[in-house]
Amino acid sequence: MLHRLGWSWQVPTRRAVERDEAAITAWRNDVWPEGKEPRRTWTPGSVSKTRPVKA
Repeated sequence: MLHRLGWSWQVPTRRAVERDEAAITAWRNDVWPEGKEPRRTWTPGSVSKTRPVKA
């Protein structure tokens, strides 16, 4: 369908003129790891409100 319209599924790689690569690299090294904490170990649980997990 996209091809018939003359479009492509590929996204162009446009970059903002104001893009600061040094600031992005610093953020990626300093701030990003803080948000990627290790996941909790598995514990029994349920997403169902009507059938809670039995301990």
